[in-house]
Amino acid sequence: REQAQIRVLMLNDKENLQRTLFRLEQGFELQFRLGPSLQGKRVMVHTNYPLEGQVFERNNFRVLAWNYPTGREDDSDKFCSLDLKIAGSYEYYFGHGDTEQSGRGYIVVDPVLRVGADSHVLPLDCITIQTYLAKCLGHLDDWPIRLRVSKESGYNMIHFTPLQTLGESRSCYSLADQLTFSPEFSPAGQNYTWADVGALVEKLQKEWNMLCITDVVYNHTAANSLWIKEHPECGYNLVNSPHLRPAWVLDRAIWHLTTRIVEGRYKAKGLPTDITNESHLTAIRSVLQQDVYPQIKLWEFFQVKVDNAVEQFRALLQNGTKTDNTKTDGKKGLKIIQDQMYHRYGNTVDMNSALETFIPHSSSPQHIEECCGWLRQKLNELNDEQYQIVHQHEEQAANCIVGNVLYERLADHGPKLGPVNRKNPLVTRYFTFPYQDMTLEQEMQLLDQPDKMCHFLAHNGWVMGDDPLRNFAEPGSNVYLRRELICWGDSVKLRYGKKPEDCPYLWAHMQKYTEITAKYFHGVRLDNCHSTPLHVAEAMLDAARVVRPNLYVIAELFTGSELIDNVFVNRLGISSLIREAMSAADSHEEGRLVYRYGGEPVGAFVQPSLRPLMPSIAHAMFLDVTHDNECPIQRRSALDSLPSSAIVSMACCATGSTRGYDELVPHQISVVKEERFYPKWNPSATPSSTGEVGSQTGIIAGKLALNKLHQELAVQGFIQVYVDQVDADIVAVTRHCPSTHQSVVSVCRTAFWDPKTHQYDTNVSPMFIPGKIEEVVLEARTVERHAGSYVKDDNYINGMPEYTVEIKEHIPLKDSTVAKSSGVTSKGRSEFVQEITFQKLTPGSVIAFRVSLDPKAQRLVGVLRFYLSQFSPKYRRGSVMEENPPEALQKPLAQLMSKLTLADLNILLFRCDSEEQEDGGGCYSIPGWETLKYAGLQGLMSVLADIRPNNDLGHPVCANLRQGDWLIDFVSNRLTMREEPLAQVGQWLGAMFNYLKHIPRYLIPCYFDAILVSTYTTALDAAYKLMSSFIQNGSSFVRHLALGSIQMCGVGRFPALPPLSTKLEAVPFRISPITEQKEQCCVSLAAGLPHFSSGIFRCWGRDTFIALRGLMLLTGRHTEARNIILAFAGTLRHGLIPNLLGEGRCARYNCRDAVWWWLQCIQVGGYLSYLLPPLEITSIENVQILRTNLNQMCVCAHAQEQFLYDVIQEALQRHLEGISFRERNAGPKIDMNMRDEGFNVAAKVDPATGFVTGGNRFNCGTWMDKMGESERARNKGMPATPRDGAAVEIVGLSKSAVRWVVELHAKGLFPYDGAKVHRDGKEVFISYSQWNQQLQQSFEAAFWVSGSPNDPNEKHPDLVHKRGIYKDSYGASSPWCDYQLRPNFTIAMVVAPELFTVERAWKALEVAEKKLLGPLGMKTLDCDDMVYCGVYDNALDNDNYNLAKGFNYHQGPEWLWPVGYFLRAKLYFAKKLGGETYNTTVTLVKNVLSRHYTHLERSPWKGLPELTNENGQYCPFSCETQAWSLSTVLEVLFDL
Repeated sequence: REQAQIRVLMLNDKENLQRTLFRLEQGFELQFRLGPSLQGKRVMVHTNYPLEGQVFERNNFRVLAWNYPTGREDDSDKFCSLDLKIAGSYEYYFGHGDTEQSGRGYIVVDPVLRVGADSHVLPLDCITIQTYLAKCLGHLDDWPIRLRVSKESGYNMIHFTPLQTLGESRSCYSLADQLTFSPEFSPAGQNYTWADVGALVEKLQKEWNMLCITDVVYNHTAANSLWIKEHPECGYNLVNSPHLRPAWVLDRAIWHLTTRIVEGRYKAKGLPTDITNESHLTAIRSVLQQDVYPQIKLWEFFQVKVDNAVEQFRALLQNGTKTDNTKTDGKKGLKIIQDQMYHRYGNTVDMNSALETFIPHSSSPQHIEECCGWLRQKLNELNDEQYQIVHQHEEQAANCIVGNVLYERLADHGPKLGPVNRKNPLVTRYFTFPYQDMTLEQEMQLLDQPDKMCHFLAHNGWVMGDDPLRNFAEPGSNVYLRRELICWGDSVKLRYGKKPEDCPYLWAHMQKYTEITAKYFHGVRLDNCHSTPLHVAEAMLDAARVVRPNLYVIAELFTGSELIDNVFVNRLGISSLIREAMSAADSHEEGRLVYRYGGEPVGAFVQPSLRPLMPSIAHAMFLDVTHDNECPIQRRSALDSLPSSAIVSMACCATGSTRGYDELVPHQISVVKEERFYPKWNPSATPSSTGEVGSQTGIIAGKLALNKLHQELAVQGFIQVYVDQVDADIVAVTRHCPSTHQSVVSVCRTAFWDPKTHQYDTNVSPMFIPGKIEEVVLEARTVERHAGSYVKDDNYINGMPEYTVEIKEHIPLKDSTVAKSSGVTSKGRSEFVQEITFQKLTPGSVIAFRVSLDPKAQRLVGVLRFYLSQFSPKYRRGSVMEENPPEALQKPLAQLMSKLTLADLNILLFRCDSEEQEDGGGCYSIPGWETLKYAGLQGLMSVLADIRPNNDLGHPVCANLRQGDWLIDFVSNRLTMREEPLAQVGQWLGAMFNYLKHIPRYLIPCYFDAILVSTYTTALDAAYKLMSSFIQNGSSFVRHLALGSIQMCGVGRFPALPPLSTKLEAVPFRISPITEQKEQCCVSLAAGLPHFSSGIFRCWGRDTFIALRGLMLLTGRHTEARNIILAFAGTLRHGLIPNLLGEGRCARYNCRDAVWWWLQCIQVGGYLSYLLPPLEITSIENVQILRTNLNQMCVCAHAQEQFLYDVIQEALQRHLEGISFRERNAGPKIDMNMRDEGFNVAAKVDPATGFVTGGNRFNCGTWMDKMGESERARNKGMPATPRDGAAVEIVGLSKSAVRWVVELHAKGLFPYDGAKVHRDGKEVFISYSQWNQQLQQSFEAAFWVSGSPNDPNEKHPDLVHKRGIYKDSYGASSPWCDYQLRPNFTIAMVVAPELFTVERAWKALEVAEKKLLGPLGMKTLDCDDMVYCGVYDNALDNDNYNLAKGFNYHQGPEWLWPVGYFLRAKLYFAKKLGGETYNTTVTLVKNVLSRHYTHLERSPWKGLPELTNENGQYCPFSCETQAWSLSTVLEVLFDL
C-alpha cells in the first residue's frame, strides 16, 4: 500500500498567511506543529474544516485537540491534525494566552473528478477542456452532434458559456434571467428544461468520459432583466447609493452631448458626427470644459452654502452657546460634514468645531461680526478646495472619455464604431434611464423623486489597474465620476451589501441560480472573478458545494499579482486558474510558461511522505487561447496553431482551448455579436464544407493526438518537466516519469510570424537525446492544401480550408519523414546519446519521441528500486528483482546495522575532519564549494536536507555527483576499510553504488540521496535501540540531542583514556593499528567539535563529567560511562583529576572543579533509579581502579590496583588536609602564557566555613579559565576570571558530594565517616556529617547578597552591584569579583538545592533571567558590569586590556551549558512554589528550549554550540557543537 501522505504546517507567532497558497489532496493528513516562537505557549488552533458527518459552515470554527506522540516534556512533536476528505477552501487561525488570533491562513483541498460508467478518477493534470459559446450550439437536439467535435478531438471536458436566457445585447455574459434554461435551445413545440440538460451532461460523463462545466455570473445582470425592475434595490441606484448622484448628472450631460453631436450642433466647434482624427478629440475635450462642465456645476454637490452656515453660526454666538468638547473628539479645526444624500450645497458645518475654532473676544456685536467674517473666509477657502478637487475629477473624466473614443472609433485594433448615433453614442452610458426623452433640466428634477431615482442603475464594467479587492461602486470610490470604468452598457452591477440581510431577494435569487448550476454541472467558471465581491462568491460556492462536494472551480484573474491571486484562490477554493499561451510574446516565453505552471524538474529528489507543507502556485488551466481573447491567427500565423498547441499540451497541468481554434477560424468569435452556429461533426466532411468538420479539418487530427498524449502522460505519472529553448523558434519539452524513467520529448517548431512574410532558417541544428528512442509517438506538420481560400460563411463559424495536418503516430524512428538518427555516442558507462537531425521540421510542425534508458541502465535502475523498496513502498513501481543478488545485499540493511555498537555508529554517522585525519583520511571537499562537516553520513545528510525540498539540482554537491564517482566511492570506501561489522555496511553501500554508477548521470543525485536517506534512517533506528527507554520513547528533540552522544563518544586511533583494571568486565579490546598488540579501546568523550575532537585536546576532565550525565547516563550507556569514570579515577593526583588529560603525555592538574564534577557523576550514576541496570559503581567497595603512570598510558610496573571508595576518600581527605603543589614541568613548555606564580596550585577546605577554597590571582581553576595572551594589551599571563577563593559552584558540588558520602555511609555502602588531617602539628578527625552541617549553616550567610545596609553578614556593602543575588565567589583576592552577577550559582542550586532558601533562590533566578538569559545561552557576566563585553574575538589583538586576544571569553559571551542548570533550577524551585508559578516556568522552559531545538535542526553539525556572542549572534570562534551544551539541555528535558 502507498504510504499515507502527511504534510506538516509549522505555525509561527504573528504569521498571517492569507496570501500564501497551500494546496492539498483528499486523503492527505495535515498536521499543525508549533514553530519555535510558539513552543511552550498554550496555543489553540481553530479551523472551520467540519467534523466528519457535519456540514461545512464558513463561520463555524472548532478547536483542534493536540496529540502528544512522545509525552509532554517538550513541544517538538506535539501536533494537531486534519484528515482531509472534503474538497474546498478552509481557514485556520491560532492564538495563545489573551491573544485569540496571532496568525491565520487557508488550505485548499482539490476536488476528485470522476468519469465513465466505472466512475474512474480524472486527475486535474489530465484535463483537456474546450469552450463553447452556448448560443452558437442551436437546439438542444443538435448539441450532441456539435459537441462530438470535442470528443473526436480528444477533449475530456466541455465549458459552456451561460445557458440562461440572454439579455437584449445577446452577450453571452449578460443574463436576463439567471433561473431559466434559455428557450432559444428548444425547437418549436418543445420546452426543454434544466433536467434535459442534466441528462445530456450525465450521458457525456458516462458514455464519452467527458465532464461539463459552465459559467456563473454574480457581478451583474442584463439591464433588461425583469426582476431588476421589480427589485431595483439589487443594483446601485441613486436611492441606495446617493454618492453616485454627481456621476449620474455627468452621465446624463454626456448623453445630451451625444444627441447634440448627432444633430450636428458642434460642427462649428470642430466636432462632427464622424470622429476620425486627433483634432476631433481635442474638440471633445474643449466642448466638455467650455459647455458641459459649467452647465452641470458638479462642484456644488461637495460644497457648503456659506450664507446659511454663517447665519446659523451668528445665531449661536448671539445666544451665547458654548462649544461641546465631547462632540469634537478633541480634534482641532473646522469640520465639514459631507451630505450623505449628495444634494447640491448639502454639506454642512459642524458648529461645535466652528465654535471651538472661531472664538469672539467678547459678546459685542462688533466682535461677533468679526468672528463670522473669519468663518465666511474659511468656508470660501474650503469651497474653493472642493472646486479644485472636482476640477481634477473632471479633467480625468475628459481624459477617459477621449481615450474611449480613441479606442472605439480611431484605433486600428478597436471596433471602429463609425459616426456617433443613438445606438453607438459618444461613450457608453454608465446608468440605465428607463424613461422617455426629456431635457437635461427636466431630468435634474427627477433627482428629487425617489420612485424614479431608484431605477437609475449603475452599469458594470472593469477598471484598468484597480485594486481587485475593492468594490469600485461603493462610497469612497470616484470611478463613475471620473469615468474610469470601461463599461458594459448591457449589464447592471449588482449590490449585495455585506450580508444576505442587506439585500435578501438578490442573495436568495443568486443562491438558487448557483444551486441549479451545481446540480447539473460538474464545475463552474467564475466569470469576472476579480471584481466579484469575495464574500458573495464565497457564500455562493459554499452553497454549490453542499449540492456537489467535488465541484471543480476555475477562474481567470487579472490582478497582476500572484499574492492577490492567492487571496481569491484561498477564499474561494479555486481548483485551477486560467492561464493563456497567447500571453507569450515569443516561443521562449511560451516555453517558460510550461515550466512555470507544473511539474518538478527532471531527476528531482524523492520526497518523504511526511514532509513540510510547501507554498505552491495555483494549479493552472493552461489554454491555447481563451474564448474572449483575440484570435492567435491574427496575432501570429495559422501555422503556429499546431506547435503552440503541442507546447501547451506538454504542460504538467490542465490544458485546453476554445472551439474554433482547432478549425483555424481566422477571427475572434465574439461573445457579443456572433450568432452563427458551430459546424457539426462528420468524419467524412470535405475540406471546403462550412457546416461540418471532420478529422481533416484544420489541426483537429493533430489536436486529437496531442490531447491523448497529454492525458496519458498525466495518468502514467510523467510529473517531471524540462524545457529546452533550442533556438528562436524551436522549443523542446521533456516529460519524464520518475519511477519508470521513460520520457516523452516533444520538439515543436513555432511559427509566430507568417512564413510568407518572414524568412525562417532552413537549417535546423541537430538535437542530442540521451537514452534509447523507442518510437516516434507522433509527428505532425501543418501543410497547405488546395481546397479554396477562406470565405466567412453566413450561417456557420467556419475555419480556413487551405491548411490541414499531415500526421503519423507510433512509428519507428526509421519511418519518420521529419527526423532521422545520425548515430549513437556513448557518454559514460551506460549513458547513450542519439543524435537526431531534422529534414522536415518546418515552421508549424512537431515531433514527439518516446525515450527510455539504455536497456542495461533500465534494468539496473529497476534493481536499485527493488532494493530501495525494503525502505519504502514508493520504489516498488518500476522495480526489478535480481536473479543472483551480490552477497553484500543478501541480508537486509537493518540486520547489518543491528550488529553495530554506538562507537561504530560514531564512525558511520559522524567524525569531523581532525578525527578522520588521525586515520589518514579527512572529510570530503566539494570543489569550488566547501568541505562537508562530517566524513560520516551526517555530513551529507545536512547538505541534502537543504537541497532535497527545493529540488536544487544546480547545487555544487549535485554537480559533483553528476561529474564523477568520487563522492560515491568516498562514502562506501571509508567503511569497507574498517573491521566487521562496519565493513559489511560499507560493502552493502558499495554494492548499491555499483548499480548507481551505471545509470545516467542526471539521475545519480536523486538515487544517491535515496540510498543515503535509507541508510541514515536505518542507522538512527539501530542507534536508538541501543539507548535507554527515555531516548527510545522520547520526542524528536530528545532523540536529536541523544545523537550528540554518538557524535561526541568515539574511539580514536590512539587510546584517549588510561587503561582499566583487567578484573573489570565488558571492557572493549582491539588490535592496535600502530603496535598491532591487543589494547583497550574504551570510548572517550570529546569536549567539542571541531576544536576539541582529537589528539591531546580531545579529553578534558571538567567537560567530560559535566557532559557525562546527559550524554551517557541518560542515554543508557552505563558501561561506557563506568569505564570513563574509572579511567579518570586512575588519574587522581594531589586529590585532583586532570583538567586536560592530554593522552596522558601532558596531563595538567590545574583545575579545582573537575574532581567535584567527577564525584557528582559517580553520585548520580549510583542513584538514578530510572536507569536500569544502575551503574556498577553503586557498590563502590567492589570496583577496583588501576592507578597508572600517566606518562606512559599503559599498564606498567608502577601500576597499582585500588578500590574506588579509597580513591574517593583520598580526594576528600586531600582537600581537608589542604592541597598545595607546583605543576610538573612548570614553565613555557606546558603553558607559554602563564606567569610563574600561576603554576602553583592550591585548594583546601576553609575551617571557618567548610568551603572548598583555593587558587590565586595568576591562575584560573574553574571552567571560566581564559588566560590573557596579548603582550600588546599587557594582559599576557593574567587570568580574566581567576575566581580564586570559594567559587559558588564548587561549594555546591562539594556540599552535594559530602551529603552523598554521609548517606552512603549510613547505608553501609561507604566505609569512611570522615578523614584525619593535620592541624597545628596535631592529627585531627573531621567527620563528613560535621562538614555537611557546616556547609549548610555557612552558605547563605556568606553568599546571599541582600543589599540591605544593615545586613550583619555583608562585609563589603560598598561593592554590592546587584541586590537579591548569590555571590559568584567568596573570599576572592579582588573582593569586587565576589559580587559580580554570573550564572554559576544556578549550578549550586541544582546539585545542592538544600543550601538555598526557596524565596531567595527564586528572587536570584528572576534577576538571572532578566539580566543573563540570552536566546540560546547565559551571559557569563552581567551586562551592567563595567568589564562586560558580549562579542568574543580570539583573533583580535589591540590595546584593549579587557578584549585583546579574546580576553573576554567569559566576560559576557553567552555560553550554552549554564542554561541547562538555570532552567533546571527554575523548575526545581518553581515546583516548591507550586501553582501558577510552576506552569509559567514550564512555559518559559519550553520556550527557551524551542530555540535550541530550532538551532539543532538547522545546524549542519547537528549540535549546539559552545557559546554565542551577545543576543544569540553567531560566534565564529566557538565550537559548532559542544558536549556539555547538548548534555545539559537533555538534562532539562529529563527533568521536565
